[in-house]
Amino acid sequence: MQFYLIGQPMQNKLTLSIVAVTLLNLFGCMAQETHKTIVPERVKSFQKTYNGVRIDIAVGLFQNRSNYMRGLFSSNSDKLGNQSKTILKTHLQQSNLFNVMDRQNLKGNAREAKRLNLKQNIKGVRYTITGNVTEFGRKVTGHKMLFGILGSGKKQSTYAKVSLNIVDVLTSQIVYSVQGAGEYTLSNEELIGFGGSAGYDATLNGKVLNLSIMEAVNNMVSDIQNGTWQVGK
Repeated sequence: MQFYLIGQPMQNKLTLSIVAVTLLNLFGCMAQETHKTIVPERVKSFQKTYNGVRIDIAVGLFQNRSNYMRGLFSSNSDKLGNQSKTILKTHLQQSNLFNVMDRQNLKGNAREAKRLNLKQNIKGVRYTITGNVTEFGRKVTGHKMLFGILGSGKKQSTYAKVSLNIVDVLTSQIVYSVQGAGEYTLSNEELIGFGGSAGYDATLNGKVLNLSIMEAVNNMVSDIQNGTWQVGK
């Protein structure tokens, strides 16, 4: 036979209710969905007024000339080069100094023009721009505090350098050259069990390519605006 103090069953029920609500809130908070938009980085001349002559230009070859992803076991696809070419087109067009001609989908465009029963009038350009990823590398460094007892830290770094050349299609002469470089880092610290941990972040490759190409386009725009290089010269 069990004996209960007056009010004890009610207290037990109240305690169980509090625990249940606490657990529900705890695990309910773990299932959350969030979203946000991120404004991409753009060249300095984006949406700025430009009254000069816009240069008709087409993007030619853009290749990875660095040692990264060019080993014995790498694929035949030039991922860095193709990614860089796409980024370059966007920054050139957004700079407001160029009319960028897309030569990658000429066959697809021709099919669409045929469906419209219209004749294409592909515009030629005086200049093409070629590019190379000349340097690219990743490294991960770390440290431990008191042999890891107090905590540890890790830093991922990615570096890229690109070269751009503008070529006169009539003479095949390189009339202008520019470079751009950038570095991205991701750091995390853990102290006595508190802090964050970050795994391998593959997005750093695209971020550092975007940064270095954007810097090269910014330098190019600056040289055109200050007269260092002029159209047709």
